Amino acid sequence: MESVPTVAIRNLRFGWPKQPSLLCVEAFDIAAGEMVLLQGPSGCGKTTLLGLIAGVIAARPAGVRVLGHELASLGASERDRLRGEQMGVIFQQFNLLPFLSVMDNVLLPTRLFAPRCEAAIAAHGDLLSAARYLLGKLGLTSDLETRAVAQLSVGQQQRVAAARALIGAPRLIIADEPTSALDEHHQAEFLSLLIAQTRSSKATLCMVSHQRGFASLFDRTVEFSALNSLGHVV
Repeated sequence: MESVPTVAIRNLRFGWPKQPSLLCVEAFDIAAGEMVLLQGPSGCGKTTLLGLIAGVIAARPAGVRVLGHELASLGASERDRLRGEQMGVIFQQFNLLPFLSVMDNVLLPTRLFAPRCEAAIAAHGDLLSAARYLLGKLGLTSDLETRAVAQLSVGQQQRVAAARALIGAPRLIIADEPTSALDEHHQAEFLSLLIAQTRSSKATLCMVSHQRGFASLFDRTVEFSALNSLGHVV
C-alpha cells in the first residue's frame, strides 16, 4: 500500500445552511488499497460525509483530502474531473440518465473520461466487452442492454449504477448503501463482484451500510458514532 492515504480527513466541520452542525470529524484516513465499511443508522450523516469525499456537495469545507487533492482548493469543474477520472460512485439515488439505455449508462464514464476508457479497454479489449462483463456478473442479461433504464426495476437500476461506477478501474470506489434494493442472493453476488473488482484494480473502497452481516468482508469496519463526535441524527 502507498504511504499516502487515499482519503485523509482532518478537523472537518460541516453543517447545512441554517441547520445545526452535522459533522465533526477530527481524523479519518483510508489507506490506499484498503476496503472500509462505514456503519451507522439512517440519517446520522454518513451520506453527507460520502458526498464531501466525492466532491459532489457544493460546499467545500477545509480538511478533506482525496487522492492527493485538497478538495477545498478545487473548483467545481476540477472536482467533477477528479471524480469522473478516478472515482466510481454508487449513489443511493442511482443518478442514472433515464432516457439512455442500460449500455449507454454503463459506458458513460468511458465516453467522458479518457483514463476510464483506456483502463476498460486494457482490461477487456473493448468497451462493450468491459460493460458486458460487469453487467453479467451483476445478473443483468444481454437482452436488457438496449432497454431504457427507466423501464427497469429498482433492483436492476441499482445494479446498472454499480456497473457504471466500476467500469474503467477507478482508484477510489464510494458506495452508499449499494445493496439496499437487492434481495439476499443478489446482495451476495454484488458484494463478491465489488470486492473482487476493488482487489483486481488495487483500488480503495469506502462503503456505507447499516447491515451488520457484511463486516467480515472488509479490512476494517468504522462505527459512524465513534467517527462523528456530534452524533446528531437529522
